[in-house]
Amino acid sequence: DPAQRRLRELAALSKRLQQVHPNVLAKVLKERTVYQNEEIVVINKPYGLPVHGGPGIKNCIADVLPILAKMLEKSMKTEPLHLCHRLDKETTGVMVLARSKEVADRIRLLFKTRQVEKTYWAISLGNPDPTEGTVEIPIVEKEVRSHQSHYKMTLAPNYRLSPEDGRMVKVRKQRNAEMAVTRYRLLAHSAACSLLELQPITGVKHQIRVHLAYGLGCPILGDHKYSHWSKLAPQKLPEITLKRLKLVQSKARYLPLHLHAHRLSLPLGQRIDLVCKPPFFFQKTLKKLELDFTKD
Repeated sequence: DPAQRRLRELAALSKRLQQVHPNVLAKVLKERTVYQNEEIVVINKPYGLPVHGGPGIKNCIADVLPILAKMLEKSMKTEPLHLCHRLDKETTGVMVLARSKEVADRIRLLFKTRQVEKTYWAISLGNPDPTEGTVEIPIVEKEVRSHQSHYKMTLAPNYRLSPEDGRMVKVRKQRNAEMAVTRYRLLAHSAACSLLELQPITGVKHQIRVHLAYGLGCPILGDHKYSHWSKLAPQKLPEITLKRLKLVQSKARYLPLHLHAHRLSLPLGQRIDLVCKPPFFFQKTLKKLELDFTKD
């Protein structure tokens, strides 16, 4: 089936990006440069490419920054580009690189002090209720003990419901839990799915994914990690969603994570608005699910 073949090809392409020669990867990133000035270079990060290296990772963005800098400047003496923030391997979109360590430090401080406005788009399963609001629940990493033990980020609420009278009772804060705040707004909904606009106020690991899946009960389409708590298994999709995507449930594991860093507003002297189009697979899914938010 063409739809299933395209998904397999996307998985294969992201795998290939991690195995190509560093010069080839740097060239790919150069072609994905959406903005540059004397201080920064902005790329539209591709799907499936890790930012940092690690076990089993051959290629990552950090490794090719010296080559990318030379390609952009056409000079052998160019200083390597510097990472200013991170995006998950499966997340696409706006990524800022600095031309010097001083600029990188300045931008990291802007992120740390929450002066950078970040806007993400996500396609989720289900509709959030209410359709607009803020999720403010701390997050902590925990071990999931199952037939295949693994670690996941999860909610660590400061309150619980009293079984006696149903009132909210404050509980002691969990050690290692980090404060996490995410604003969300529904842009469109169709075929048991939603297009959401998200603004993470804090920057906790997997924050958007956890807040949507466990806080709102609307996991991101293709988020096989946070669609279940106790197991690692492909996401279960509603019949109408499978029908629109022309997928069978057994092939749902090929669905990529539909989370895109759409816009970043950076106060560097004057405020710079950086916008990246969603990848082709994301746009295709919007069309198939008829998530047309331009009409709203």
